[in-house]
Amino acid sequence: MLNNFKLLLFLNLILNSILIMKISILTFQEFNELDSLIVYGILNHVKKSNWQINICSPDKNITSMNNLKINSHSDLSDIEKSDVVIVGSGMKTREIANDSNILNQIKLNPQKQIICSQCSGALILSKLSLLENIPVCTDLIHKKFVEESGVIVLDQPFYASGNIASAGGCLSSQYLAFFVISKILDIDNAIKAIYYFAPTGQKDIYVDMAISNVKKYL
Repeated sequence: MLNNFKLLLFLNLILNSILIMKISILTFQEFNELDSLIVYGILNHVKKSNWQINICSPDKNITSMNNLKINSHSDLSDIEKSDVVIVGSGMKTREIANDSNILNQIKLNPQKQIICSQCSGALILSKLSLLENIPVCTDLIHKKFVEESGVIVLDQPFYASGNIASAGGCLSSQYLAFFVISKILDIDNAIKAIYYFAPTGQKDIYVDMAISNVKKYL
């Protein structure tokens, strides 16, 4: 009986490890807090035991553009093993986009992963040659740099093509969360998450905006 119990426990551990949904939010020094942490908060609200949501960075200790200090959960080696990768934004994106040492460590595969960029994160995706014939959304400051990389920038908050999505403007990160939850689970779970975080008295408005901006790309 004891041996059977140990076998079941072992099989359960294996099954749980197989079903782990690993989500990495790629975050660099001088990151924009809203771009990384809004999506982090919304995704964590889903409360799925098999979801592992990490702030991923080449540095253990990260300082935001407004001097908020946080610790990363994982390093760049985790990217290739992630089911979802969200590339955040910040003051150093252009510098990172020209750093071949960092770029070579970011292994992404849109055939197997959901890949998202927030604001200037689109520039990273462009430099990784992931945006061939795919337009993106980004922030106003980095629009010209993304365009100079040969990518069309849309005047809208969210766009997706297959497993690649982009959002422009800090508060549009809610749309990335909505997209990811819808792709992994379903749109009903995404609606519940947005409804929870939306302002009182405007919850239906925020849900309608999320559905209007994202559902057509699912």
